Amino acid sequence: MADVPVLAPAAEDAASAGKSKKTLIIVMVLAVLLLAGGGVGAWFAFAPHGNKKHQAAKQEPPAPALYVALDPPFVVNFEADQQVRFLQVTAQLMSRDPVTIELLKTNDPVVRNDLLMLFGGQKYSVVSTREGKEALRTQTLAAVRKIVAGAGGKPEKVEAVYFTSFVMQ
Repeated sequence: MADVPVLAPAAEDAASAGKSKKTLIIVMVLAVLLLAGGGVGAWFAFAPHGNKKHQAAKQEPPAPALYVALDPPFVVNFEADQQVRFLQVTAQLMSRDPVTIELLKTNDPVVRNDLLMLFGGQKYSVVSTREGKEALRTQTLAAVRKIVAGAGGKPEKVEAVYFTSFVMQ
């Protein structure tokens, strides 16, 4: 009689032990899948992708800016509403390439001539607005780049033109 009650609980223990092993295996498989998915996601998020040479070029700091002052200031006259007006512009050219800076210095007379013609052809009503001044700055950059290209340089190396003084009377 003592044997029967002992067998019944032993059968329940074996069944519950089988269920707990299955549950443990399922939990472990899910944990492994979750960790693997997280690892793959982290790799895509943080791993470097693409060409390493391209990334090295991105990380190099740009060369320091070099400036060429166009001295003396440009002084031109132009007509506005039957009055003679004067425009005085002081400009500086910016590049990061020393060869381009030397090319600009060497061709200073050509740069000054072309810019005098450009500034003298402006209308007072246009350059008196901010948009007009910005357009003139863009035209000035294009004129300087054209001169650099004509002298055998790389026009894209002239990065900017800055007006450091702009006086109209």
